[in-house]
Amino acid sequence: MQAYHIGCIYPDLSELKTQAKKRAIDFDIKVTWLAISRMYNGPAMMEDITPNIGFVLLHIDDDQGAPATKIAPLMGMETRSLTRMLAKLEDRGLICRKPDPHDKRMVRIFLTDLGLQKKARAKEVVIAFNKLLYERIAPEDLATFFRVVDTVNEVVKENHQPESYNHKRSNGTSVDWLE
Repeated sequence: MQAYHIGCIYPDLSELKTQAKKRAIDFDIKVTWLAISRMYNGPAMMEDITPNIGFVLLHIDDDQGAPATKIAPLMGMETRSLTRMLAKLEDRGLICRKPDPHDKRMVRIFLTDLGLQKKARAKEVVIAFNKLLYERIAPEDLATFFRVVDTVNEVVKENHQPESYNHKRSNGTSVDWLE
């Protein structure tokens, strides 16, 4: 796999072309996340789940559950994708849905005993990996890392607005961003 350097992507920027070590930030984020995902895949497979399922389970409170509508934004997922995943988790006996006792219009997601077991294992794996990172990375470097990640997220939010996209499908019909 070839890493694309900023000088290759933006050849008109002569200043960047001379700095061979400058890399495209989004490329490094993607490659790093894929490596982390592959690393999590092994333990997840041993538990007969996926890293994404473990991620969802980690976002559901053991006692209070979680409102179905609140899980997707916490995880940066599309609501439709989460809805499909929740259906799979329910079919596999990892979660159950119950009406909210205070607001009958709302559905809360709760972990079953099996879901609690899988969540506990996912939590162990995540904590172990983060412990390794905290041991290897200096506190000041971690502080810088978190500031950079926050800035990247801010830039993504500022530039991921529906109005920044073409609102027409290939057949010419308008896109409804809420559909």
